[in-house]
Amino acid sequence: MERQVILNAKHVELTVNRLCYQLIETHNDFSNAVLIGLQPRGVNVLTRLKERLEAILGHEVICGNLDITFYRDDFRRREIPLIPSATNIDFDIENKDVVIIDDVLYTGRSIRSGLDALLAFGRPQTVELLTLIDRRFQRDLPIQADYVGKTVDSLTSERVSVEWKELEGEDKVVLFTPDTNG
Repeated sequence: MERQVILNAKHVELTVNRLCYQLIETHNDFSNAVLIGLQPRGVNVLTRLKERLEAILGHEVICGNLDITFYRDDFRRREIPLIPSATNIDFDIENKDVVIIDDVLYTGRSIRSGLDALLAFGRPQTVELLTLIDRRFQRDLPIQADYVGKTVDSLTSERVSVEWKELEGEDKVVLFTPDTNG
């Protein structure tokens, strides 16, 4: 597969920074807002946002992780079974403004699973979606992000990967395209 870097480390940093300021515009001091990252890859985006938000605001922002494994509609269809991750929501979401965070929005199915899983913890006042990458041409469900780092127009045969310095050695977003030359 051919690789094309669509966001390098500097662009990832600028994008995370911009998303933080967009969140602050809406949620001010986060006194009634919480951030919840979808396991596994949304948690990486959440970690970066949390670090930057707390540096800007000067106080802690309430965050949690949500495992959606058993809420996925493809849970029993996979050859290799999914391994659940830890959910960590040790705060009340009742009447809170919740921002669900994921790395890539594609079909919308993971977000639907996240919404189903979230409701097991209470009834939020509002729910918003933040995604680092929005692959806007292949929705299976009518789901749209409120905060988008970058929109990427891609084919079904292509894949977008968000890579992090802590896991893959470098912050970047890569578009993988099938090699058509051979």
